[in-house]
Amino acid sequence: MDRPAENSRGEACLAVHPRLRSGGPGARTAAARLKEAVGLARAIDLTVRGAEIVGVRRASPATLLAAGGVEKLNEMIAAETAGIDVVVVDAALTPVQQRNLERACNCKVIDRTGLILEIFGARARTAEGRLQVELAALTYQRSRLVRSWTHLERQRGGAGFMGGPGETQIETDRRLIGRRIGRLRRQLQEVKRTRELHRRARRKVPYPVVALVGYTNAGKSTLFNTLTRARVTVRDQLFATLDPTMRALKLPSGREAILSDTVGFISDLPHELISAFHATLEEVRQADILVHVRDVSHPEAEAQKADVLAVLAELGVDAAVGDGMIEALNKVDLLRSGARQALANRLRRGNLAAVPLSARTGEGREDLLAALDDRLAAASSLVEVALAADDGATMAWLYDHGQVVERRAGDGAIRLKVRLGFADAARLAKRLRTNPH
Repeated sequence: MDRPAENSRGEACLAVHPRLRSGGPGARTAAARLKEAVGLARAIDLTVRGAEIVGVRRASPATLLAAGGVEKLNEMIAAETAGIDVVVVDAALTPVQQRNLERACNCKVIDRTGLILEIFGARARTAEGRLQVELAALTYQRSRLVRSWTHLERQRGGAGFMGGPGETQIETDRRLIGRRIGRLRRQLQEVKRTRELHRRARRKVPYPVVALVGYTNAGKSTLFNTLTRARVTVRDQLFATLDPTMRALKLPSGREAILSDTVGFISDLPHELISAFHATLEEVRQADILVHVRDVSHPEAEAQKADVLAVLAELGVDAAVGDGMIEALNKVDLLRSGARQALANRLRRGNLAAVPLSARTGEGREDLLAALDDRLAAASSLVEVALAADDGATMAWLYDHGQVVERRAGDGAIRLKVRLGFADAARLAKRLRTNPH
């Protein structure tokens, strides 16, 4: 049994069911899944006493792991003289499987969905984030009437939605849970309407929106800070960012955009969370450009890419491939020289919309900004404008925000042909109270 370093407070024995998805870039090894499960457990301050891959020939409806797997878990638990409080099973368990495993192991059992919900409950900071997490947790709990996760409640103070000592009604009364879910959905609909009003206000200015997406811990927040000089919290930790953050982004041409840092994705992201976070992830759907931040130093980089694209597809994001997305190939500073050269050769041959960079060191920052500038310029239109000779303010604005390709004077007016991005063309239309052509 592997013994990861102890750096937390609680106790957990982790077992991964090694059923691998066959074929394609989404396939990943059981060892990689185990390592990720350990990271998830540590993200809520559980001390990982042991980590093991448990082979399952055929999933048991009663316990998933079958008799041999349950026996192995009990041996792992018995080997720990200090005791085990929690068994984390890196798979989706049915309510029956979870209950039977708890009885067999005589300790709390949490599946992958429950673990991710615990992390989100501990990390959400905004009122909106807490609403979304509570909705996801109650939707998950409605199908399983189990006792409160009081050991986690004691560890981190509790998020309130998973219950604690004396809070049994939320677990046992479906009617009350359903009523609360209804209220949460109405509140989130109001959040969605508010966000749409904010987006409409931005469109009146307007600025293009660039959204950072990617697998959790790929370096999105570090890149966000590097590009905007902001100070968003950065940790080498899964799901360090949950609540979206936006900042102004100045591009080399002088254009301005809005950069949005979003929650990281993960393989087998619970459907409850995707549904609950639609209001927040609407920013991704409405973005003009997506920057897919990838950790190219990770051994499962291709599988992580496939997972991100799958979640984007579930959100109905059409820009997941093609002109709507740029890949930011992050952490190239962690690659060996041979691997870096191979990556460069692959990019040259494939002519891909990808930029190798290191968000930590700043390497490649200017290349990414130039790529964003070029992408916005490609969406530009040629606008013909007739200005009064004394309208110096508008003329200066055009030179600052666009590319003047032709200028003619006569009849007391100055006629310009200017190439403007779609956002600046809309701003000019508002400025002149005319429609650009």
